[in-house]
Amino acid sequence: MEISIVVARILGLTYLAAGVAALGGAVTFGKMVEDFERSPALTFVTGFLTLVLGTLLVTYHNVWVKNWTVLITIIGWMSVLKGVLLIAFPRYLGFCKGWYRHSRAWGCLMLAMGVLFGYFGFLR
Repeated sequence: MEISIVVARILGLTYLAAGVAALGGAVTFGKMVEDFERSPALTFVTGFLTLVLGTLLVTYHNVWVKNWTVLITIIGWMSVLKGVLLIAFPRYLGFCKGWYRHSRAWGCLMLAMGVLFGYFGFLR
């Protein structure tokens, strides 16, 4: 099975679950950012995992083409950047705090990304 399909399935299910959780009120991203600010260990571990997963994505799927698979590459590079920032500059969370106030908007975005990746991973 092509790597793009496997990654699309994983991202699709992950984004769908996160989107449903955010829209259902089970997750509030603003509160999560506050928890991160209070816990340097949680921030570091999350940064480490984000960096590792992003590096895996860009190592095995660094594809710059004019179709949907480039989204996986972009997500991979964004994960690398976010992982580095969380590890090296954990205070940058305060800068991003305002972005995460609107959990419902993030939920809609994640749901849309989940449907998109689910379509390409499972249906196409």
